[in-house]
Amino acid sequence: MIHIHEEAARCLLCEDAPCTKACKTGDVARAMRAIRFNNARNAWRWTEGCSDADLERAEQACIHYDKPIRIRELLSEVSRSLPCSKDAKPLPDLGISFCGIPCENPFFLASSAICTNYEMVARAFEMGWAGVFYKTICMQDIHEVSPRFDAVKEGTSFIGFRNMEQLSENPVDVDFDILRRLKQDYPSKVVIASIMGQSEDEWIELARMAEAAGCDAVELNYSCPQMRESGMGSDVGQDPELVTFFTAYVKRSVKIPVIPKMTPNIAHISQPAMGAYFAGADAISAINTIKSVTLGEGSEVSGCQTGSGYSGKAVKPIALRHILAMVKNPIMKNIQYSGIGGIETWRDALEFIQLGCRNVQVCTAVMQYGYRIIDDLILGLQTHMAERGIEHVEDLVGELLPTFYLPSDLDRDTVVYPKFDHEKCIGCGRCSISCQDGGHQAITFDTEARRPRLMGQKCVGCHLCRLVCPVGAIGLAKRINKKK
Repeated sequence: MIHIHEEAARCLLCEDAPCTKACKTGDVARAMRAIRFNNARNAWRWTEGCSDADLERAEQACIHYDKPIRIRELLSEVSRSLPCSKDAKPLPDLGISFCGIPCENPFFLASSAICTNYEMVARAFEMGWAGVFYKTICMQDIHEVSPRFDAVKEGTSFIGFRNMEQLSENPVDVDFDILRRLKQDYPSKVVIASIMGQSEDEWIELARMAEAAGCDAVELNYSCPQMRESGMGSDVGQDPELVTFFTAYVKRSVKIPVIPKMTPNIAHISQPAMGAYFAGADAISAINTIKSVTLGEGSEVSGCQTGSGYSGKAVKPIALRHILAMVKNPIMKNIQYSGIGGIETWRDALEFIQLGCRNVQVCTAVMQYGYRIIDDLILGLQTHMAERGIEHVEDLVGELLPTFYLPSDLDRDTVVYPKFDHEKCIGCGRCSISCQDGGHQAITFDTEARRPRLMGQKCVGCHLCRLVCPVGAIGLAKRINKKK
């Protein structure tokens, strides 16, 4: 048996992939990418006409540094365990409005290194991204450090990503000319200027320049965690009064939508968010990166270290928590949200949408895998909607909010016990080890038969065992009342 996602994670996602070139009758690399990005049900689209000999040639051409990806086994297991009807309904359109602006789909580039010039953004637009929050423009001279990135990795993938980068290094007039040309050349795409001022006058001037350039909206960056000058970035985002004042200044100065960007480096994000709300903000972007320290080899700058912003899939649960806090705030009505933080697959994006976001912004995943991930973001979300019979992205927005309660209001009178599938179990004993040392000592392990055994009288239904099982051999039993 082959573990689909574990094996797919080994794929290097090569440029001009040798496996596809060797296969000739299909695009093996594209199928691997679909599996890697949670879209395995659609892998058949690129290998349907491939013979076993084709796939064998592809496997032999794999340039993995360790051992070739087991392409034939992987595709066979996908076909067996994730059957997909090839006569499926037509895929739905992903159009949705944001601040009254029509968007082709909910996928945007986040303000960062991935959108710093015309050519980059134009290429992303051509590939299918709906819009861009262009890299933050400011009046100050920006001089970046080297190196400026670090990563916490698992294999070849980033678990978390740290960056010390600040804002756009381009002259202000150059950036706004880029935005003007982008909107002129791609009128159906959404072009949003991200700006950062240090005074009332700077905020107003930059916002007016964005409007004059034809931008659809302006994002106010109150959240960059590594600005070297005081009164900028997250210094502002942590001060509800400053957020209120600067948002109000900009809102009175332009007619296009105004979108403050919140910092997560605060205990209660709703406090500055309410300041933005009362100042008339049209939407809120959240979150920016989390202040952090990593000590990766080679990450120091001339022998010095510093704290800076952390992003990537490790921060997604934190980002979702902040989105939830704002969306559930009963005071903040009729304001929209753009979700940011750890979005790599369509399923990640869906989670933000289900908590109330009307679009999502992606950065770190693009930095690691390229703009091409838009293919699986779009196709994955379309497939999910088609399978559920949902025609409009709008119908997904906020659909999970009714399921969220305060911890004090959760059901504490019932229990769900783990359910063991001994056919799937490989006898590793991981469940027993974790239960003994991190749980309630409710699982013993028969070393002769290499099988775990649950002691129901000790089990509390915490499900640590299910989470550590490497092959998914532990599921959920029916919920029952606790014994008195």
